[in-house]
Amino acid sequence: MSTRAPAVVARQLTKTYPGDVTALCGMDVTVEPGTVFGLLGPNGAGKSTTVKILTTLARPDSGTAVVAGHDVLRHPDRVRRAIGVVAQSSGADPVATGRENLQLQGRIYGLKGAELNGRIDELLARFTLTDSARRPVKTYSGGMRRRLDVALGLVHRPQVLFLDEPTTGLDPEARTAMWDEIARLAGDEGLTIVLTTHYLEEADRLAERIAIVDRGRVVVEGTPDELKGELRGDAVHMELREPIGEAGRTLLRGALAGLPGVHEVLFDTVGSRGISVRADDGAAAMPTLLGALERVGVAVAAATVARPSLDDVYLRYAGRRYAEAEAEAEGAGERVLAGAGGA
Repeated sequence: MSTRAPAVVARQLTKTYPGDVTALCGMDVTVEPGTVFGLLGPNGAGKSTTVKILTTLARPDSGTAVVAGHDVLRHPDRVRRAIGVVAQSSGADPVATGRENLQLQGRIYGLKGAELNGRIDELLARFTLTDSARRPVKTYSGGMRRRLDVALGLVHRPQVLFLDEPTTGLDPEARTAMWDEIARLAGDEGLTIVLTTHYLEEADRLAERIAIVDRGRVVVEGTPDELKGELRGDAVHMELREPIGEAGRTLLRGALAGLPGVHEVLFDTVGSRGISVRADDGAAAMPTLLGALERVGVAVAAATVARPSLDDVYLRYAGRRYAEAEAEAEGAGERVLAGAGGA
């Protein structure tokens, strides 16, 4: 770990939007310099609100935040000069060309002449946009626009780059290309990158450290390997034929928890049909688990065994599957969007 001061420190951030929608309730974030830090959570969890506060686009109701050594409330102008931001929606002018967009961005930051032109050529080449640099941005594909967005965030050589859901809406090929470029940025330039994402695979692949965000707070933080490594053994997930109530859960917990090699029994919160069990050897434990359920009269529709994943980590610390959290967040996300333009 770096001995330098953290690139980002946020403490106890809170934020409530009109309609009594709580976006943040005690958010803590610490990002070491030169690392890729992932804020992972479903839509509506509070990731984008956190980024808005850290990039001076919103004020917290309470709490403190320091970015690149500058307090976001006391010295927002200093923060803005030290950071690059790639928002969820493209910030490029669709009528202007790619080069014109980069020229305008550079001039805003005081770059000009040969220095600016050299930086633009460098970024166009890096993001394979040289051949399309003189075309209007409205003619670009989704992947090309996203690469231009990242280039715009890098024109002034920021200390910290914020990428808010950088691959949302991209096709698989464009998403993979963006992942490769983000990894190169961190590796080649030692740039500090704060990445928000609701893609489990994206966080697992790119982030050196992850903070899992749920309902406006961090529920657990660590490296992807650390978080998955805390979950002993295999994950066995069973889908029941019929939903069960609280009494049924108590019965099943008693039937499964005492079995040899079983460490944890968790129930999905949506649909009341899913059971996740942590076992030393999932494949070997499967017949025993199915037999225990059969003895108490519970039929299983499907069962799978897998090594621990970030979805399993999320289930352990948030109490529900990631897909369930995303489904739950749809209604809440709509209320936040109505109240504040996104959270």
